[in-house]
Amino acid sequence: MYKNNYPKLSIVTPSLNQGLYLEATINSVLSQMYPNLEYIIIDGGSTDESVEIIKKYAHHLHFWCSEPDNGHYSAVNKGFSKASGDIFAWLNSDDMYCPDAFRSVAAIFSQFPGVSWLTTTRQLVWDSQGNRKSVKRIPGYSRAAFLKGRYFSRKFSGFGFIQQESTFWRSQLWEKVGGLRTEFNLAGDFDLWARFFAHEDLYGVDHPLGGFRVHDENRSRQTRQSSKYISEAEHALELMRRKFNCPGKNIHSIILDRIKSITILRRLAKRYNRFLEAPYNGSVISLTDPQSGNKWQMVTTRF
Repeated sequence: MYKNNYPKLSIVTPSLNQGLYLEATINSVLSQMYPNLEYIIIDGGSTDESVEIIKKYAHHLHFWCSEPDNGHYSAVNKGFSKASGDIFAWLNSDDMYCPDAFRSVAAIFSQFPGVSWLTTTRQLVWDSQGNRKSVKRIPGYSRAAFLKGRYFSRKFSGFGFIQQESTFWRSQLWEKVGGLRTEFNLAGDFDLWARFFAHEDLYGVDHPLGGFRVHDENRSRQTRQSSKYISEAEHALELMRRKFNCPGKNIHSIILDRIKSITILRRLAKRYNRFLEAPYNGSVISLTDPQSGNKWQMVTTRF
């Protein structure tokens, strides 16, 4: 499974009519020159230039196809059914990885065998041209905070979302939860994180790994679908809460969310957060010395 001491990475890209961005996505994977890569592209039967772009890189691909499927998450599941790697991740066909993402992830998983899944604490956003637009810092990740609903991708809900483009996991964890549930239309990733959390802690990496590209055609940027995402995520969270026998939002948390919706109070809440809710514990992995190779250290943080 290891080639020259590099764990095998299986990356899946689902795509449908994203020819405008697809080549940049593919290049962000292949340009890493990772020596033990299994790259899979599942195209849903595109009618634009996507198939021609995929064929251009076909000799670098482990598998690809272009045929009608049952939607985005079904395509991801299909891709991983063709995978044999030690570490899994998927990258949508308009997003991009950072240049050193694969070697960083491989080094961390190799150095810390107890880590089953990880994601960045420095979330990048690319603009439509592929330039860095912004970076958001997440203080840490905690199952307890997740159960409290602190990782919804909406304003005033807490710490911010778990960035799918920067999340990697061991293949055994994927097999344990059975992959993505295709009854979700937009929040299949959030549901997957909930089921991962049921088995393993999430580790933050204080290093950018990938980014979400913002453009007018993003599914999640459409207001109606964004509301649908929140509804689906709340449903997935409720299923997880039942598993852990954890109560949902009480009047205290509802009032707290209302407080945080007021700008000046939200700023005060950020500064004095420890007075408003119990602190959480999480593990963050960072480079021991950014100038001296790929050695990593793990610390416990409170946030």
